[in-house]
Formats: sequence, structure tokens, C-alpha cells
Amino acid sequence: MNSTEKFRNYINGQWQNSISGKEYDVFNPADKNQLLGSIPFCSKKDADLAIDAASSSLHEWSNITAPERGEILFEVLRIMDSRKLDLAETITLEEGKVLSDSEAEVKRAMNIIQFSAGEGRRLLGNTSQSENENNVSYTMRKPLGVVGIITPWNFPLAIPAWKIAPALICGNTVIFKPAFSTPLSAIKLVEIFEEAGLPPGVINLVTGSGSEIGQSLVEDNRVQGISFTGSTEIGTKIYSDGASKLKKIQCEMGGKNAVIVLKDADIEKAAKDVVIGAFGSTGQRCTATSRVIIEQEIYEEFIEKMLIFTKELKTGNGIDPDIDIGPLSSLDQLEKVTEYIGLGVEQGGKILIGGHRLEGEIFDDGFYVEPTIFVDVDKENIVAKEEIFGPVLISFKVADLSEALDITNDVDFGLSSSIYTKDIKQAYKYINNVDTGMVHVNSPTLGGEVHLPFGGLKSSGVGHREQGEEGFNFFSELISVYIDHS
Repeated sequence: MNSTEKFRNYINGQWQNSISGKEYDVFNPADKNQLLGSIPFCSKKDADLAIDAASSSLHEWSNITAPERGEILFEVLRIMDSRKLDLAETITLEEGKVLSDSEAEVKRAMNIIQFSAGEGRRLLGNTSQSENENNVSYTMRKPLGVVGIITPWNFPLAIPAWKIAPALICGNTVIFKPAFSTPLSAIKLVEIFEEAGLPPGVINLVTGSGSEIGQSLVEDNRVQGISFTGSTEIGTKIYSDGASKLKKIQCEMGGKNAVIVLKDADIEKAAKDVVIGAFGSTGQRCTATSRVIIEQEIYEEFIEKMLIFTKELKTGNGIDPDIDIGPLSSLDQLEKVTEYIGLGVEQGGKILIGGHRLEGEIFDDGFYVEPTIFVDVDKENIVAKEEIFGPVLISFKVADLSEALDITNDVDFGLSSSIYTKDIKQAYKYINNVDTGMVHVNSPTLGGEVHLPFGGLKSSGVGHREQGEEGFNFFSELISVYIDHS
């Protein structure tokens, strides 16, 4: 990547600078001295231009048949496949995650594009029997209109893909606001849509200030829907403000995901999965495992297994294929995570391993922190309650599944959770009583599959789920049709 490159916004089919001419620089979190490029710092005026373009192109795009829209997405998929390595390297350079995680993210994005492209021939309604003679009744789907897409920094390619693809296949036009610190993957994705033949104005990319651009999308009456992924605080405000203007709002927010390990579990598998779930992607994903709740009979053995696997992890620059854990994404993230670790200790938690910023040699130029495991933590400790979004795992010892469920559910979040057991009765008790939107048995809390809904309960999400059929339901309106042919 050319470190001196100046990137631009994409509005109405044209790559252009911000109206103000302001820019900001993006650096590699693994090496803060490596400049990755200069990015337009946009304001409300730029957002207004993007909304103008999306509004002007809406009629033409929504009247293209859904199968034709699908063909463009299939072309996007073909181009992405030819650029897999470049996309993965871009993710690693700007976000910090290890290359294998970035490659998995590219694959996830491609799966989403493929699934959405096929939906061009599956945007189905239902026919039903009318209560009146000589009448036909059925339902059909129409696009919302202009939609705003606001995405986070931790999955700078996959999350935009899983919002943009269903929005487009449903016939909407898009204003895309990527995260401030990871715009390069977004720019490459939009370049691919352009090359695939997406008409001008159908997708518009605006980089820069999240608060100003996001607020513009909320306030403009031409924007009919907003899909947001990010913090609970910001998502709550977007949902509240958008609802007051009768917009359709979808927010995927935080998580404090727990794994329960019962005494009959496969300890080797469970310990390895918990370590991967907690420390993979440096703990910077909303489905990361942040709590492990262990039945007391196996507690010591399980902790020892986790220690062994944790000590085997190698931390460093994610572009190195031998590295397991990359840096945190920014100095802000580093300061936030280390502050939480300090507060956890102040409130009585004991650190079993880790707990410090890594220093010396390559670590001085990046934002690295040790994988950290807490033990002897009170369930009211701040690290047991709040989302840390870093490689920090909190462990609990419990008497039985009932106590484990109490701890699992005793947080504001409800995104993902998991249990390890060979007892099907215990598994179903857990499934029926856990307060999370995604439930795993004998597998990590991470991720999901593109044809199933993604999202959580409580403070983890509001509005329609993402992905699967629910993703298309959000980006379309259901219309009931009655025809009297007498």
C-alpha cells in the first residue's frame, strides 16, 4: 500500500475530496509510524450531497428487477475473489487483527454477498385465500428507499458487506459511513461495487466525523432507514432520535458473552475454544468470550488447561503469519483496556496471567496488551459487568448450572453465549433459560452463519436482526395487495 496515497469519498459515481478539503491520517496500529493514507474529513455538507445522490438514483435502481440487481452482486463476488489477499492485508494493516482472521473476514464478506445475490430470485411474498369471492390477496416487498449504513472498526469489511448487500438487493440506495479509524477496507469495497457496474448514486461513501455524518442521516427526512453497529451508547441515541422521526432503525451493539463449562464437558476442547473465543482478534469482536463460568468440580483443572493454551499464544504484528494475537486497534482502545484491567484489580479481582501493556522492541511502536485472565472476581466487579472489548477473560466458579445461568444473565447485554456439556437435559435447560440472542452448545460464542439471524437481546441490540431472512425484512417494507377480479 502506498503510504502517501490520498483517498477520496465516493458520491454520485465520482471520487472526490471533502467540501472543506480537510483530511486526516490513518496509521497501522501495529506500527504507529506507518502512515497508511490520508482520508477526507467530511461534514454535514458532504453527507447532504450523498443523500442528494442516493435520492436521485432511487427510482431507477428500485425499478431494476431484483434478479438483475443480484447479477451485479455476483460480479462483486467474482471481483472480491480475485482480490482476497489484498483485502485481507488491508484489514490487518488498518485494524491490526492477524492475517488469518482477516482472511476469514474476507471469506465471511464473500459468503454474505453470495447469499444476498441469490436473494434476487427469492424476495418472496405470500398468497392467501381471500374471505371474499373473486378476490386475490397476496403480499410483496418494496424497498425502504434511501438508507444509512454506519459500521464499526473491528470488522471493516464483513459488517459493511452484511448491511450493504441486502440493502441493495432489496432495491434501496445507500449512504455508507465507515468507522473513522478503518476506512481503507470500505474504500476498496466501494471500488469493487463501482467496477461491478453499480449505477452512480446507488452507493455513496462518506468518511470522517461519525457524530456529524450520523446525525445528518438521522435528521434528514429523505433517509428512511438506518442500520448501525457500534456502542450501546451511540446506538441507543440513534434509535431514539430515529424513532422520533418514524425511521426504521436497526442497531447491533455490545456484548458480555459467557461460556458455561459443566463438569461432564470435554475439558480439552472447551478450554481451547474459550481461549480462542476470548483472545482471537485481540478480543475485539462483539461475540468474543469475556466470561467463563466453570462448575467447581473441574475448576482447577480447567483453569490450568486455559493457562497452558494462553501461554502458547504469540503476540505481535498481525501481518506475520506466525502471530496469534495482534495489537489493539488504537491508542484509545489500549488506554480503555488497560484502565479496565486496573479497575478490576482495584475492585478485588486477581490477575492469573497478563494484565500489562507489552513493551520493548516492536511493542513500543504499537498498541499491544497481554492476554489477561482474572480469577476470584466478584460478580459486581466492573470487569464482570461492562464490555471491555479487549483480550480480557473473567472466570467464575459455580456450584451448578442454575448458579451459572444467574451469573450469565446478570448483565445488561444479551448477544451470545455458550455451554459445554454432554448432558442433553442440561443443554436444553440452558437454551431455554439463557438471555441471549444467539446460543451455542459445545462451540464458541463467536460469529454465526450468514443464512441465520445475527443479533442480541437487552442492550445488545434493537430492531430487526441482521443477516438471514431477517436482514432482507429490515431493508424492505411488506405490502398487502387485494385484487377484486369480479
